[in-house]
Amino acid sequence: MPKLTSYYQGNDNRKPTGGIRGRHVKVKRKALGGGPPRLAVMSPVEKRRVERAFGGNRKVRLVRITYVNVFVPSEGRARKARIIRILESPANREFLKRGIIVKGTVVETEVGKAVVTSRPSQEGVANALLLEGK
Repeated sequence: MPKLTSYYQGNDNRKPTGGIRGRHVKVKRKALGGGPPRLAVMSPVEKRRVERAFGGNRKVRLVRITYVNVFVPSEGRARKARIIRILESPANREFLKRGIIVKGTVVETEVGKAVVTSRPSQEGVANALLLEGK
């Protein structure tokens, strides 16, 4: 269980004031261990990964991303479009250089400029809204 040490998401032994809480007999539970962020990267070949989630449920993660479902408000329908390039990423400027797509990322597609409205690495699908008139 080496990942529990770095990504532990349980309570620590500090109070909100900064003081140390009384020590109690408790071990770190596997359920409270997190992990490194798994972010969707732009790639010529799309790849999804199915992982086990809390309660035995399944979570589909988009690891490599090529296409995005773009909703066109004027037509009132969605179209599948290939991502040409990433224009901006408000979450982190470094994501732009590394080709990482997260919610809020502005991408250039075959249809036009679109902003990603879903969380690709959490939901397993990339949805976007076309920015018309811009």
